[in-house]
Amino acid sequence: MPVIRSALDGLYKAAGVAAALCLIAILFLIVIQMVARWTGEVFPGAPNYAGYAMAAASFLAFASALNNGAHIRVSILLKAVPDRVKWVLEIWCFAMASAIAAYFVYYAYWFVFWSWKFNEVSQAQDATPLWIPQAVMVIGAGILLIAFLDNLAAVLMKGTHRMGSSVVDQSFGE
Repeated sequence: MPVIRSALDGLYKAAGVAAALCLIAILFLIVIQMVARWTGEVFPGAPNYAGYAMAAASFLAFASALNNGAHIRVSILLKAVPDRVKWVLEIWCFAMASAIAAYFVYYAYWFVFWSWKFNEVSQAQDATPLWIPQAVMVIGAGILLIAFLDNLAAVLMKGTHRMGSSVVDQSFGE
C-alpha cells in the first residue's frame, strides 16, 4: 500500500509541476511574441500555443488542486451535520464526482480519437494537429478521476478524505 500511495502522490505532484511548466511556457510565448512584434517579425500560432498551454495547465492542475484543498467545497453543511451523515454525504459527493469525471474522460477520449483519425488541424497558420492539445486535456481529466476515486476509497476505508485544508475552510466567515 505505501508504494501505491507514494505513486499516486507522485502522480498528483508531477501533474501540478507540469501545469506550472505550462504557465511558464505561456509567459515565454507572450514575451517571444512581444519581442517578435517589436522587431517586425511574425510568430505564427503563438496565441494558439498559449491557449493550448492554458488548457493543459488547467486540466493538469485539477488533481493537485483537489488534494491541496483548493477546489470550492461547500463545507458549511458538512460542519453542521452529525459525523455519520457527513460520511454519507462525502461518499455521495466523491461518487458523483467520480462518475461525472469518468463520463467526461470517456467521451473526451473518443473526441481525441476522432480528431486524430480525421487528422483535424487548427484553423490558424500553425495547423497544429488538434489531437495533441486535446490529449493533454484527457490526461489531466484522467488524473482528476484517479484523485476522486482515491479520495472516495479513503472515505470508505478510513472515514475521511485525503484533501488538504484550504484557507476558506479555516475562515470564520461562514
